[in-house]
Amino acid sequence: MKNRRAHSLLLLIFDAISVFVVFNLAGWLRGIAGPGQWIVTPLIGPMIVVMIAIYLIDGYRSRTEMMGADYTSQHVVVLLMALVVTLLLTYVIIPEAFSLQGSRLVLSAAFVVLAGVTLTYRRSIHRWVKKDQQDRVVLFVGNRAAATGFIEVCHTNRLEQTVICAVVGESEETSVESESDDIIRNYREVLNDIKSGAIRIEAIVLRESGDSLPGTMAQELTELFFQGVPTYTLELFFETYWRKIPLYRINHVWLFQEGFQIARNPVFERTKRAVDILLAGLGLVLFAPLLLLAAIAVKLEDGGPIFFRQTRIGRKREPFQVIKLRSMKVDNDSSGVNRYTQDNDPRITRIGAFLRKTRLDEVPQLMNVIGGEMSLIGPRAEWDKLVNEYEAVIPSYHYRHLVRPGITGWAQINYPYGGNVEDTLRKLEYDLYYIRHFSFVMDAAIVLRTVNIMLFGKGK
Repeated sequence: MKNRRAHSLLLLIFDAISVFVVFNLAGWLRGIAGPGQWIVTPLIGPMIVVMIAIYLIDGYRSRTEMMGADYTSQHVVVLLMALVVTLLLTYVIIPEAFSLQGSRLVLSAAFVVLAGVTLTYRRSIHRWVKKDQQDRVVLFVGNRAAATGFIEVCHTNRLEQTVICAVVGESEETSVESESDDIIRNYREVLNDIKSGAIRIEAIVLRESGDSLPGTMAQELTELFFQGVPTYTLELFFETYWRKIPLYRINHVWLFQEGFQIARNPVFERTKRAVDILLAGLGLVLFAPLLLLAAIAVKLEDGGPIFFRQTRIGRKREPFQVIKLRSMKVDNDSSGVNRYTQDNDPRITRIGAFLRKTRLDEVPQLMNVIGGEMSLIGPRAEWDKLVNEYEAVIPSYHYRHLVRPGITGWAQINYPYGGNVEDTLRKLEYDLYYIRHFSFVMDAAIVLRTVNIMLFGKGK
């Protein structure tokens, strides 16, 4: 915990120094400020904007994977958006005679350099943190069946640390190594290794309730917790590390826990609705030229209808007609055996492939948002026929209908397009996390990551 806080604080300090140094160097080169004359107070605004933008893509989170192309593109996009916000603040809102108003080129160049600088030291620090984390292990405490299941979940979610499962409720056991060097061991052996320092713990994960822990185990785990060892229930571990809800925890009383502000608090729901109407109206105006061109292209390609309409299920299981730009051939078999879109699906038109990649086919749903059937952000609006099938086999599926479905959402940006019930289960874990932990900050983060998907054509 202390290492993670130090990591975040170190990045905040580096970001503040980078903004100060980069902007002053750019100012000296362009003659806005002479050598030795420091720009300080005017940089408070850009500094805050940069920090908020990076925070929204988890740029201060030690568990964020910062080495891949996905984070790189997100980082560049949010810095460019921070530039736009800074330009608006500097030239539209702030009165004249402000020192940063001397040159738009200085601001633009500074942000371009800043994007490279902040990404470079993030990657360097990430390598250091990652190496330290890889030297630690995640300890799962539970029975043998639960331990095997936990190892599989960690593999699926690409947890990089070694997992050791301490088996309880058994007599002396022989250690069993899996193909991935994860070890299922007797709890007492593991505890002795922890006390001797042979094992460095990243986290302890418990599935059993406290009254099911044998002997003095509860007291020993409590002592480790007070010594600073992070200890989680399995549900909390899912939420902290992977930001989703494990479906085994969902039962008839799950909804009565802390959270669910969007479903419980009318103020949150009404505020979100007002923001939806405002932004959806603005979006339709801004996208109108692109929509017109896309509509013409769809019509010219095969002469079929421009829009695709289908019955979807919304909040409180109320059906509605979703509106999208048509991306498939008119005679496609979407209502037959091919209910899911496949890679290189022959039913998708040439124009449709581009619309799906850029998510432009989703833009007409802004009319559904204004009409109150959808929100900008929420669980995906599913076809009524699929909903009936899912609810028959997934007991907790109906919980996603507590809120309006969204054009984009937490599941959409964290999990690829689903093509079967198993994918639906995985996406439901993210949907339920969003419903429980909704916040406007989370919505802003989803919007930024959706913009990144649209710009880099990662849709399907």
